[in-house]
This record gives sequence, C-alpha cells and structure tokens, in this order.
Amino acid sequence: MKRFSTAALVLATTVSLASSAAAQKSVTVGVSWSNFQEERWKTDETAMKAQLTKLGAKYISADAQSNNEKQISDIESLITRGANVLIVLAQDNEAILPAISRAKAEGIPVIAYDRLIEDPSVFYLSFNNREVGRLQAQMIYNVKKSGNFAFIKGSPSDPNADLLFAGQMDVLGPAIKTGKIKKVGEQYTEGWKPEVAQNNMEQILTANRNKVDAVVASNDGTAGGTVAALASVGLAGRVPVSGQDADKAALNRIARGLQTGTVWKDARVLATEAARIAVQLAGGTKPNAIKGATPFNGGPKKVSVSSILLKPTVITRANLNQIISAKWATKAEVCQGVSGASAPAACR
Repeated sequence: MKRFSTAALVLATTVSLASSAAAQKSVTVGVSWSNFQEERWKTDETAMKAQLTKLGAKYISADAQSNNEKQISDIESLITRGANVLIVLAQDNEAILPAISRAKAEGIPVIAYDRLIEDPSVFYLSFNNREVGRLQAQMIYNVKKSGNFAFIKGSPSDPNADLLFAGQMDVLGPAIKTGKIKKVGEQYTEGWKPEVAQNNMEQILTANRNKVDAVVASNDGTAGGTVAALASVGLAGRVPVSGQDADKAALNRIARGLQTGTVWKDARVLATEAARIAVQLAGGTKPNAIKGATPFNGGPKKVSVSSILLKPTVITRANLNQIISAKWATKAEVCQGVSGASAPAACR
C-alpha cells in the first residue's frame, strides 16, 4: 500500500508540474500594425483580441504609424516583451524583411496579415486580392463599358497594390486592347493615403480636361480622395468609382450615389482566423500543416509561402442590406443623409 501511495503521489506531483508548465507556456501573440489610419484595422483588432481571449492567449501590440523604421523597432520590442508568435501587417514588404529574419532566428513564427511578406517561413493570410481587383473592375464595367478610365492604385510598397491591379486588368485588359476603354491615368497612392489619392486624381482630371468617365480606385480610402477630386469639378456621382474594405464612410457614399460599390472583406473573419492560426503556429504546427493552407507564389518575387486566401464580397446600392444584416455597420451609419424615392432599398 505504501509503495502504491508513493507512486500515486509521484504521479500526482508530475501531473501538477505538467499542468503548471502548460499554464506557464500560454501563448503571447505580438501584433505589429502598420497604422490605425484606416477604420478597418480597429475592427480587425477587436475581433482578433476577442478570439485570442477565447483561446486563452495573450495579446500585445504596437502601431508603427506608417513608419518603416518604427515597425522594425516595434517587432524587436514585441519579441523582447515575450511574443512567441507574430502577426505583422507590413508597412513595406521589403523593409520588414530584417525584422522577419530576427524573428526566424529566435524561432518565432510569423503571419503576414492581409499584406504579403515574401519569405518562405512566413504564413500568408489574406483575402484573394487578385479576385478583389477583378470584382472592382467588374463593378465599374457593369455600368461603364467604354470611355476614359483612370486607375488609382494602392501603395507602391504593398504587393497587394499590384495584385489588385493585375485583377483589374484581367477584366478590363481586353477592352483596353481593343480601344473601347482608354487608360488616361494610372497612379500609385503612397501609403494608401486619401489625400495623396485626391491629389493624383486632381492631376489626372487636369491632364484630361476633366474628361474621365470611370475610376477604378483600389480601396475606400483612395475612393474617398477620388470622390473629393471629382466633387471639386462637379463630377461626383456622375463618374463611377470602385473601392474596397466597406468603410462606413464609403458605405454612406454608396447609399448617396457617390461611389459605385466596395469589395467587402469581412475583417472579423480574417482576424479570427489569424488568431486561430497564430495559436497553432505557436504550439509547433508547421505553416504547411495548417488546415486549409495552400502554396501561394503570386508575389513580385514568386516566393512560395503557405497561405489561406478568403473570399471577398461585392457591395453596391442593391445589396447594402447585407452589410447591415451582418452588423458590419448600422442602418443609421449607412443611410445618414439619405432619404426619398432615390434612396436605396436598405435606406427606405
């Protein structure tokens, strides 16, 4: 009996120590945000934190404020603070590479969040950005099949900008080749900043004596800058404009007839998925063993990375109710200042 009791005590002590060790090994997820300039990143953060809490993981973060050097410093700080997995929304996919190398040297897995980082050790999680570009182009082509088209692209330091443009050309390229569509302007938007997009659009309008029939803008921030430029010459609401992200201001522009549509990438789904994958990677799961992962090599350098690409949704005046039903935005936010017979169904 004594020998059995001693063995039982040893076993109980071992289990207790194992449980204690497991508790001490709780996951700390370090998130490096490029900026909080755009509305959607706050939505991402809220959903990500909620999911990490459910999974028993700790959230720590830093805001690079659109500064490459600060983001590198932020990542080093997150590592020092105990992060054993990183989620990185890269400000610049090239400038971030030394920080990724530091994480790799420390054995810390990295998720490239929404924006591609071309390192084979990184897990890439985003929506299908080339498909987003196709959807943007198609929403414009549905209402304007010929004329002078301008392209307000994303940041030159973000690979998504070129993926989006490639998708746009998948749809509009044939009509450009036949001459039905004339490309009268094509500008990158440094930092995705609306004010830069507005300035670029103003220059395109001036160069073409305001003869612009459609604008393919790559996100809602650049769409906002585009609409402001069009408004300054009396063309807002008369020239179709695309977007992306389903920002509340953009949804209201759609309801008011100032923006044709947006491509909704439900950031809550993306952030929740990022939290789930982060905990798995921190637990030792290899990137290519994550459920649903497939190889992606569509970046500028064609580096193959493990990835999950989610499916986006087009939102126009016709289906604004979908965004309200999903509680992405309230009816009051979508329909502010919109009334009367010309109002979309969602605002009646």
